Order: sequence, then C-alpha cells, then structure tokens
Amino acid sequence: MAAEKKKKGLSLTTWILAGTIGGIIFGSLVGPWAANLKFIGDIFIRLIQMSVVLLVMTSVATAVGKADGTGMGKMGFHTFKWIIGFTIVSAFLGLVLAFTIKPGLGITIAETADISAPAAVGSLQETLLGFVPTNIIGAMSSGSMVPCILFSIFFGIAIGMYTRTSKKNIVLEVVEGINGIIMNIIKIVMNLAPIGIFCLLANVAGATGFRVVIPMGKFLGALLIGDLIQFLMYCPLTAALCKVNPFKMPKKFAKVSIMALTTTSSAICLPTKMEDAVAKFGVSRRVADFTGPITMSMNSNGAVQCYVLAILFMSQSTGIPLTPYQLGMAILLSCLMCMGTIVVPGGMVITYTFLASSLGLPMESIAILIGIDWFSGMFRTIMNVDVDILIGMLVSGKLGEFDRDVYNETKTVEYSQAA
Repeated sequence: MAAEKKKKGLSLTTWILAGTIGGIIFGSLVGPWAANLKFIGDIFIRLIQMSVVLLVMTSVATAVGKADGTGMGKMGFHTFKWIIGFTIVSAFLGLVLAFTIKPGLGITIAETADISAPAAVGSLQETLLGFVPTNIIGAMSSGSMVPCILFSIFFGIAIGMYTRTSKKNIVLEVVEGINGIIMNIIKIVMNLAPIGIFCLLANVAGATGFRVVIPMGKFLGALLIGDLIQFLMYCPLTAALCKVNPFKMPKKFAKVSIMALTTTSSAICLPTKMEDAVAKFGVSRRVADFTGPITMSMNSNGAVQCYVLAILFMSQSTGIPLTPYQLGMAILLSCLMCMGTIVVPGGMVITYTFLASSLGLPMESIAILIGIDWFSGMFRTIMNVDVDILIGMLVSGKLGEFDRDVYNETKTVEYSQAA
C-alpha cells in the first residue's frame, strides 16, 4: 500500500515545474510586492550553498583516493580532453552567432542607468595564480571552487598513497562517509526546491517582468540557437560513442534541466546532476564523483558562448569595433574565465566587468546585460549542466565503466548504493 501511494504522488520534477510556472504567474499578477518573497528563495539558495564546497572536496578526494595512478591519469586525461574540446567549439560558435545575428545592433547605449566605477580587475597572471590557494580554509570560506578542487586532488592522491603504504582505509572511509552525509543533507534541502524556486521566480517576474527582455530578444535568441546547435552536435556524438539511443536523453535530462533553468546555478544543480548521471545515464559512481565537480567549475559551454556573445554585443552596441587580435583575446579570456567563474547566481557581473575592461570596452555597455542576466543565465546553465553529464558518459564509456542497462532502464541503481 505504501509503495502504491508513493507511485501515485507527484515527482519532485513535477513539483519544481509547478513552482516555476506558479512563480512566474504569481509575480506577474502581484507585481513589485513579490519582492517580499525573495528572502525565502535566498534561504533555499543558501541551504544548498552551505554544503556545496564540502560536497565538491569530498567527492573529488574520494574519487582520486580510490583510483590507482594509471586509472586516475586516464580519467583525468579523457575528462579534460572533452572539456577543452567542447569549450573551444562553444566559443567559436558564439563568435559565429554574434557576427550572424548581430545582437548589439539597434540597441543604443546612450543614457543607461548609472553604473559605479568598477573595482580594479586583476591581470590574467593574477587570475591564474589565484587558482593555487595559499590557505585552503580561506578558499573554502570564499567558495573558490578551482582552488578547492586543486587541493582535493592533492589530498586524494595523498590519501591513496597513505592507504597503499599503511594498508589502512580509515581516512578514505571517513572522507567517503562525510560525502554520503553531505549528499543526505542536500537531499533534505531539495525537498524545499519547489517553494524556493517559486519565490525566486515570483520576485523576478514581479520586479522585472519581460520589459527588459524585449530589446534583448536577439541576444537571448542567439543563446537559445547556440544551445540547440550544441545539443544537436553533442548528444548524437555522445550516443554514438557510447552506443545508446539518443532519443532517450530528453526525458532523462528533464529534472536537472528544470533545475538549471530555474536556479541558473551549476553549483546548486551539482547534487542532482551527479545523482542522475549514475541513476539515469549509466555513468559509474567513480567517474561521476570525479567528473561532476570538475566539470561544474571548468566545463562551461553555455557560459563561454554567452561570454563571446556578450563581448560582441558590447562592441556592436557601443560602435567600437574589435581587431582580429582582440577577437582572439575575447575567445581566450572567455575560455579561461570558465575555469574560475563563480557558479552561483550573480557572478556574471564580475565576469562582464572583467571582459569589458580587458578589451577596452565601456563599462556602461554591461548595463542591459546585467538587467537580463537571470534570463541569459537560464540558457548558460542548462548547457553547462547537461554537457557535464555527457562528458561523464564519454569518460565512463572510454574507461569501460558505462552501464547501458541503466541507460536503457532495464536495471535500476541508486547513487548512494553505486560502487
């Protein structure tokens, strides 16, 4: 009886979708008053954020600590091979779309809202240097993902060395246990997702509506077209290499895609992405624990496409042409920024400022981009998150750890029970 009742209940995906639609309708009807609900959505975001750093670090450390040197070398090589390949393709696609659709033409950046002078942005060398932490506790407290991942890789390697020399698994078991506890915390918090998402979208719909989206239709349209093109390239490619049916993918992507669209945060989607990669797509737990956090911080196909489009938008809307050298720098900077982007809502303001100042573009040109960042964030995040899972499939398939029975739904496995 209990099992029958559970089957009849609405799924979390359905509740999230209901919260999405309800939030938009409620915010549009109520108007600015909906801003009073924003704090509830912010609480939900913070509840997720409070565990993300520990989830990332324990997942990576466990995956590295369990693997032998050869296996980890192969896993790392294939992971970064696909990250770099997909990122470069996405950057050039953004460039082609920018010159084809010309999103900045017809938009006047004359008297935009006053923008205060931006804080000094560090050089590229300083950005790369910042990836290496001097204080891991400080990096954890500030949520700097790349330094945390770098430390976790070294920590995992050291755990593996200690385990092999001492023949004791206690440290690895403790880290793995903490990872399981953090996953349970996030599962509890995820039950609040429909309420949190309702409040977040009610605030956006009530305060902004679609007024600011209208003049940016071409920019958002370019992002949408870019996402569709990438999906049409990457999904069949992944399915062919993993020897599975690509038409099963849309249904499998449903829950994590809705999370990506509504939260606009790869970090918040991380637990759902890792769980679905194992339970729905057939990725092994070992590969999911390694590729999940790393792709979250370093594989940002949607983001790099958005960065390139934003640079060309700023150039076109202000009438400042970019030289071939500057276009090359735009692609390089966009790719590098993907490795250090803040993966929670709001980080794009810093990124746009960095890109504009690095290429000599007026700061005023970022005003409209910031105004619709929530909407463009939807297109960025869904591309980032879904391609992360595809990379997990590709790596798992290459290592002989891809489970086609799970993908084809002839076998059931849970993330918490996967080996």
